Amino acid sequence: MNAFYADIYKVVGDIPAGFVMSYGQIAKILGRPHSAREVGRAMAGCPIELPWHRVIMADGTITGTGGMREVTSRERLEAEGVAFLLDGRVNMSISQYEIKVN
Repeated sequence: MNAFYADIYKVVGDIPAGFVMSYGQIAKILGRPHSAREVGRAMAGCPIELPWHRVIMADGTITGTGGMREVTSRERLEAEGVAFLLDGRVNMSISQYEIKVN
């Protein structure tokens, strides 16, 4: 595993239940603001013990490998109390986790 992926997984592990972060947000926190797609690639191989379901698109859309994983992501997020909009996206104004970057 490369160092950037390890850093991504550390951030993902620190997202508390009931909150989400976007791929781009994680990239920015790690000092690579144009690397959202690389974060997405890392998430495709995210260790199962990490809260992978808490990483979504900036507009609140749940992404994943398709099919069942997306349903599981929404179910997990709902169980944690994440707020959703009527169109099925996560309400980012309520549920986005903010990490202060120095």
